[in-house]
Amino acid sequence: MVPFIIVMTLMFLWNMCRNINDVLIPHLKRACRLTDVQSTFIQSAFFGAYFLLALPAGMYIRRKGYKAGMVAGLVIACVGACLFYPAAQTRYYPLFLGALFIMAAGFTFLETAATPYVAKLGAPEGASSRLSLSAAIGSCGAIGAPYVASLLLLHEKDVSTAEINAYPPEQLNQFLTNEASLVKLPYIALAVFFLLVSICILFIKLPSIQENTDEQYKFKNVFRYRHAYLGALAVFAYVGAEVGIVSFFIRYAKSMNLEGLGERKAALFISLFMLLVLAGRLSGSWLLKKAPAPRMLVISAGGACACVGLAILAPGYWSLYLLVLVGLFTSVMYPLIFTLSIKDLGAYTKAASSLLIMGIVGGAIVPPLMGILSDRGDIRLSYLFPVACYVYVIYYAKKGSRIAYKKPQTVNVKDLETA
Repeated sequence: MVPFIIVMTLMFLWNMCRNINDVLIPHLKRACRLTDVQSTFIQSAFFGAYFLLALPAGMYIRRKGYKAGMVAGLVIACVGACLFYPAAQTRYYPLFLGALFIMAAGFTFLETAATPYVAKLGAPEGASSRLSLSAAIGSCGAIGAPYVASLLLLHEKDVSTAEINAYPPEQLNQFLTNEASLVKLPYIALAVFFLLVSICILFIKLPSIQENTDEQYKFKNVFRYRHAYLGALAVFAYVGAEVGIVSFFIRYAKSMNLEGLGERKAALFISLFMLLVLAGRLSGSWLLKKAPAPRMLVISAGGACACVGLAILAPGYWSLYLLVLVGLFTSVMYPLIFTLSIKDLGAYTKAASSLLIMGIVGGAIVPPLMGILSDRGDIRLSYLFPVACYVYVIYYAKKGSRIAYKKPQTVNVKDLETA
C-alpha cells in the first residue's frame, strides 16, 4: 500500500504540473510580451521532452530499476523547477522554456517508471483497477491545477494590452518584472516538494519487480505492424487536439468579449473540462466492457469532433460549453488507442509502448500550428486543427487499427536444404 500511495502521489504531481501550463501560457505571454505562436512554445518545450526522452528513460529504467527511475525523475524535475527563479529574475523567455523542458524530462522518467510499476504492484487481475484508480488520482491534480494557478498567476481584474502599452517605460518594466516574479514562489515550492518526495523514495524499501529479460527490445521491428505505428499517430492527434484546445481556451474565451468573463473565470472552464475527463474515465471502465474498442473510439472521436466543430460556429457561452464537453468524449481515447495499438504484438509490446509515448509530441506541435493561424486571423479558425486531429482518430478506429503485419524478407529453409 505504501509504494502504491507514493506512485499515486507522483501521478498527481505530474498531472498538476502539466495543467499549470494552460494558465502559464497567457501569463508569460503578458510578462514576456509574446505572440500567440511564441507563447505555445511552452507546450512544445514540455511535450517535446516526452518525445526526445521516452526511449532513454525506458533504457535507464530497464538497467537501474523502477525505484532509480522515480528518484532520477524527481531530481531532474526539481532542477527544472528551480530554474524558474533565474528565469523570472531575468525575464528571459528561453530560460523559462529550458526550465519547462527539464521539468518535463523528469516527468518522462516518472511516467515511464510509475505506470508499469503500478500495473505490476500486486495481483495481475487487479492491474486494470489499480491503473484506473491512479488515473483518477492524476485527474484530480489536473482539475485543481488551472484554478489554483489562476489565483497565483492571473489578476482578479484583467489588465488589457492597451493599458499595458500606455504605461511609461519605467512603469512598464516594473509591471513586467512583477508579473514574471509571480512564478517564483509556486515553482520553488514544487522544487522543494519534489526533493522531499525523492528522499522519501530513496529511503523507503520498494518491492523489486523482475522483468522478463528473454524478450529482445527491437524498436525498429515495431514498424512492421501497421496498427502500431498508425496508433502512435493517433496518440499524436489525440494529445495535440486536447492540448491545443485547453492551451488556447483562456484567450479564446477572452476574444468573445463577454461581460464579466476574465482570465480567472475562463480558467475555471479548463477545470470543468478536466472534471469531465475524470467523470469519463470513471464511467469508461464500465462502458468499455459493453462495446468493442473500435466502436467506442469512433463514438469518442466523433463526439469530440462534432463539439469542436459546433463550438467554432456557436455564439457566446454556448461555444465555451461545447469545448468543455470535449473533455467527456476525449477521456477514454488514450486507453482505447493504446489497447488497439499493442494488440497481438507479443515481444514487441514494450517497444510499441515507447512508440506510443513518443506520440505525445503532438502536444508540442499542434498548439504552435494553432498559434500561427490565431496570429494571422480569427482565433476560432485555429480550432480547425483539433477538428482535423479527431477526424484522423476516427479513421484509425475504423480502418487504421486493423492488424496488418509486414513480413521481413526471409529465406526458405527447405530450399536451402534441397540446394
